[in-house]
Amino acid sequence: MGNAGVDVAGIGNAIVDVLAQADDAFVADQGLSKGTMNLIDAARADRLYGAMGPGREVSGGSAANTIAGVAHLGGTGAFIGKVRDDELGRIFRHDIRAAGVGFETAPAVEGAPTARCLILVTPDANRTLCTFLGACLELGPEDVDETLIAGAKVSYLEGYLWDPPRAKEAFLKTAKVAHEAGRQTALTLSDPFCVDRHRAEFRALVDGHIDVLFANEEEICSLYEVDSFDAALQAVQGRCRVAALTRSEKGAVIVGDGQVHVVDAEPVEQVVDTTGAGDLFAAGFLFGYTHGHSLYDCGRMGAIAAAEIISHFGARPEARLDRLIAEKVA
Repeated sequence: MGNAGVDVAGIGNAIVDVLAQADDAFVADQGLSKGTMNLIDAARADRLYGAMGPGREVSGGSAANTIAGVAHLGGTGAFIGKVRDDELGRIFRHDIRAAGVGFETAPAVEGAPTARCLILVTPDANRTLCTFLGACLELGPEDVDETLIAGAKVSYLEGYLWDPPRAKEAFLKTAKVAHEAGRQTALTLSDPFCVDRHRAEFRALVDGHIDVLFANEEEICSLYEVDSFDAALQAVQGRCRVAALTRSEKGAVIVGDGQVHVVDAEPVEQVVDTTGAGDLFAAGFLFGYTHGHSLYDCGRMGAIAAAEIISHFGARPEARLDRLIAEKVA
């Protein structure tokens, strides 16, 4: 698949997920804060990997999951992210291309190995993430394919990637190239701790460079340092073209075009694993957004995609999302 003129280009951490089931006691014994993303070093990654139960490896990373979801829906997508020329790097490259996503970023030939995310899924379907970023930290502005970004309807940026300094330069370059080409940029805030670390910079990024913002309730409240969702809703209005705010079982609220759209959560028989729920909400939304649907219908598409992903393990779809959405959204 060529990269010219894709619907969505994503920039994010290229990570191989290792999913394993665990109980609350194991999470506590490892000194982890349940339900959060913890950055770990190589030694800790090796120790935890050794202590975990049997794992399942699949290429992941927040923005990569979103772009794979867009492709699954019948849209076109490409991804920019850094892997090493090692076994996990080859797993990542194979998986994302097999999902129908363009991936041309050159692998690193020295330095840290490919990133991995050790995901502990507890019986309540909560997930605790331990991420070793490895080669992701090498991503820089030179990896941004300007032709790809200028041709993409929307360039989607992963908030997690704001930690390494050179990746920030890649973000700002992407936003500049996209806007000079008359295109749009989207940002996902990724994680409340991520927002805590970069609050002032994220606010400036949203105000100056972002057209479409994705955040969950906790993240948007953290961004604007408010105690209620309603206050956060007021704070974000007018800051960017569209804000798509997710609220788990309460559904989502889409703010844009001077209107507020409330979207119900899509019913799920059983919540198995919440890994990737936000990533796939963004996939459904961006697919709709780049194909001319109303903001409300974009939110519905996001909700349907998120519901599919939380009904099974892992952050890549198992059912035909395009068919699910065709059945439920006119």
